[in-house]
Amino acid sequence: MTQSSVHGEGTRPGGVRRTRGAGAGGPDEDGSGADGGHGAGAGSGGRAGRRHRALRWSATTLAVLILGTAGAGYLYYQHLNGNIEKGERSSGDSKARRTGPNAAGQTPLNILLIGSDSRASAANVALGGGKNHRDNPPLGDVQMLIHLAADRKSAAVVSVPRDTRVDIPECTDPQTGKKYPATNTIINESLSRGGAGCTLATWQNLTGVYIDHWMTIDFAGVVQMADAVGGVEVCVNQNVWDRPLPGVPGGSGLKMKAGRHKVQGEQALQWLRTRHAWGSDPLRARAQHMYMNSMIRTLKQQNVFTDTGRLMDLAEAATKSLTVSEEIGTVKKLYDLGMQLKTVPTDRITMTTLPTVEDPQDRNHLLPAGADAEKVWAMLRDDVSFDDKGGDGTGGDGKVSGGGSGSSSSEKEPDEPSGDSAAADSEIGVLVRNATRSATLGPVAGRAGTVAQALVRQGFTRAATDTSAALSEERTVVRYPSAELAGDARRVAEALGIPENSVKESADVSAVTVVVGADWRTGTTYPEQETPEAGSLPEDADALNGSDTGKCMDVYAPYRW
Repeated sequence: MTQSSVHGEGTRPGGVRRTRGAGAGGPDEDGSGADGGHGAGAGSGGRAGRRHRALRWSATTLAVLILGTAGAGYLYYQHLNGNIEKGERSSGDSKARRTGPNAAGQTPLNILLIGSDSRASAANVALGGGKNHRDNPPLGDVQMLIHLAADRKSAAVVSVPRDTRVDIPECTDPQTGKKYPATNTIINESLSRGGAGCTLATWQNLTGVYIDHWMTIDFAGVVQMADAVGGVEVCVNQNVWDRPLPGVPGGSGLKMKAGRHKVQGEQALQWLRTRHAWGSDPLRARAQHMYMNSMIRTLKQQNVFTDTGRLMDLAEAATKSLTVSEEIGTVKKLYDLGMQLKTVPTDRITMTTLPTVEDPQDRNHLLPAGADAEKVWAMLRDDVSFDDKGGDGTGGDGKVSGGGSGSSSSEKEPDEPSGDSAAADSEIGVLVRNATRSATLGPVAGRAGTVAQALVRQGFTRAATDTSAALSEERTVVRYPSAELAGDARRVAEALGIPENSVKESADVSAVTVVVGADWRTGTTYPEQETPEAGSLPEDADALNGSDTGKCMDVYAPYRW
């Protein structure tokens, strides 16, 4: 898309002080690094005992080294655990479910990375300004979903520009217990309405993708990480100075000459925050993708896992910089996560930005771009690689590795058909719910009634319209409340042409319920869904390959010098 103006500029408040979540460490930590037996004398244990203790001590030391403690032992490992702040994984109302395994038993991994504009600390105020707004809720100005393919051979990153208007669900702040009603506003406000868990729920509802974990980083954290890696190379085609101009306040302060430069510390933060000088929020996402790709290449070139000093610096910076969802809130779990990401070659990493269009309600805001945006989400849900070097998410059997039908993580696939068959069609009670509203289109009036009448004509005489308010779900699903109704739900799905993998048990319904999603806006037979091909990203997704070192940012003319 062509960007001719700076989207979403305005003065925003700062952030509240973050509070530490669950205590350091966790019940899963084995504490084996505290083994002191290696110093025992040559008494009753004998040579075999000493050898056993030596091997055990060596294994423990190696594990500690790998985890980034660089031989400082168990106490330093616990110190790193104590650095990590944690929070609730999801604090909002979301119906997304985990993707099922492919034929090889593999499942994808999805991580939401959030850059907070919090001014909660003196360091953040110094770097980000806004000291008069220090106690205001933080906003999630950078939001990226990292998708690691089920086979761990490729990774995709999708950024949603901060000023994109979306549905934010009802959320509860896990720290205060305050409930925030559902609303429709720009996505960066989700962080202030229940923390990162609310942002995660917002993304799940927007995409239909189950998100395993979230991580947040603030201004000071960006500076620490950039320093720890020794700087990251970036490139501009013209001299750039992102500064206030008449009628356009703000600016990151980034000033550099045309060409390639290694940025670290505050200058790295300026690069990531720059928006005016690039011309739009989507172009800021492109600059952030260039930075991330460059950092990944830098880390791979440095081979930090063989450099004890660099590894210590990175471990300290990372654990101090990140707040993470509680289920990955230990050094060991973060390390295991990093090892999965490390396996992906740089030329199989694809950075993208969600295709968007100008919001007709506010030209400074954006909306997801209809079919192009949905295609990106479909590729993630079906684990189809963003590049053309991989497969289609089938695991080799031609069947997609589990659809994101937008159902709850508490929902489960129906049991295999058994002797408990469906009742007669005329005896099956069915409710039909209208959930056709999407991010860009309103609900289709009367849609539930149309589908209910189609069922009645097929003999489901107890089919009726659910009178609940119109909802929003990306994909159509049939839900049922308990196992004895699984056969009835499958029979209803069959009658409408809805695939069996979209039939789910759910505590959210009291009867067999057809939820007509945004993918079924017309007709009385569910349309066949096409699986996108590998590498078939929309052109306006602005894809950038991780191994591409030749890209430079163009500078918007008013910010050249």
